[in-house]
Amino acid sequence: MKPTIEVRNLSKAYTIGHDVVSYRALRDELSAVLKHPVRSLRGRTRQTEQLWALQDLSFDVQEGEVLGVIGRNGSGKSTLLKILSRIVAPTAGSAVLRGKVASLLEVGTGFHAELTGRENVYLNGALLGLSRRQIDARFDEIVAFSEVERFMDTAVKFYSSGMYVRLAFAVAAHLDPDVLIVDEVLAVGDAAFQRKSLAKMSAVATEGRTVLFVSHNPDSVLALCTRGIHLSSGRLIGEGSAFEALESYREELDKFEEATVKRPEGAAPGAVITQVRAQNESGSAPRLFQANESIVFEFDAQVEREYLDRPLVAGFGIDTEAGMRVFTAVSTWTGADISTPDGQVSVRCDVPSPRLVSGRYFVSASLSTADEMLDHARAAITFEVSPSGLLLDPPRDSSHGPIDMDFRFEQITATDRQEVGSRAR
Repeated sequence: MKPTIEVRNLSKAYTIGHDVVSYRALRDELSAVLKHPVRSLRGRTRQTEQLWALQDLSFDVQEGEVLGVIGRNGSGKSTLLKILSRIVAPTAGSAVLRGKVASLLEVGTGFHAELTGRENVYLNGALLGLSRRQIDARFDEIVAFSEVERFMDTAVKFYSSGMYVRLAFAVAAHLDPDVLIVDEVLAVGDAAFQRKSLAKMSAVATEGRTVLFVSHNPDSVLALCTRGIHLSSGRLIGEGSAFEALESYREELDKFEEATVKRPEGAAPGAVITQVRAQNESGSAPRLFQANESIVFEFDAQVEREYLDRPLVAGFGIDTEAGMRVFTAVSTWTGADISTPDGQVSVRCDVPSPRLVSGRYFVSASLSTADEMLDHARAAITFEVSPSGLLLDPPRDSSHGPIDMDFRFEQITATDRQEVGSRAR
């Protein structure tokens, strides 16, 4: 079976202009007016340059896949979606899409401001090739999902951005497209609507349809996407599972942050963390820890001479694979004294029964003084936690939160409620 989307050597170039204004003395300006009056009235020249928004992209998306498109601002994500949506033409290469395509790229896309919400639903359906009878069959479901029933006969130019997004997404998702393309526009909606939209896109995929999803929210990408691609400066630099694409994106962000850290000229970091370790209580360093198994975090560092014998502060942090901070430990919180007389320091932090759910985690380490960061090793190592082995239905994993807390349930009987009521009186 052929892929639903085939992208081959896709490139897109834009020509951008720059106005160049020259500043000269008054006598030079008067002389220029006499020599070239027309040119002088313009007062400026224009230079152009070619900007490659996409460069030589190639990938496939199969039927029923949810592809996350990840990258920093300016990486080419929106340009890619506009080409796939047939809004702009590529400069080189090809993009083949098989089936009907519904796109939600920005607030108001595909809507006519002077038409009502009802009229825009039928207009969008007609553009997708649906008959009036087919749109009628889906109309009530679209209105219920969008939650803008009171305003369906109001011109959409009076809608708020949130109302626009609600109705536009409801139309795009419920008119049975073969390919659904959604940009970061869903961020305009509230949290409840975003969750409902993600659930709907997941349902669309299970029906055998294809979804392309752009988001800067790693939790949404991991929850929804089966695969991911990472774009940077218009190039494809990471491809694979959603996690692998996010890991490539995080590596790029780490490099960017390191490049933008400004130190005084000639200054060097006050310390270098040379090794970070995660071990069990017996001293071995497994990549996979059992649920509720105690973990010991350690790091070694070399400290510059000017910080010898000064009080130091050590820290560890644990993040989920989606980048959410789970736990932070700082040495001063426990009153621990850390210093080094010879420039070598090793730090240990015991975490008994961290109660993490199954999944992959990243460990960061830092060393500082009371008022100055000496070194920060971000996501230095990873470890995994295995499932608890309990017969849970549904099984407890990272989608239920990163912490495996103790709890218990019991049913309250009618007698219990009567006793509580009598005590309250």
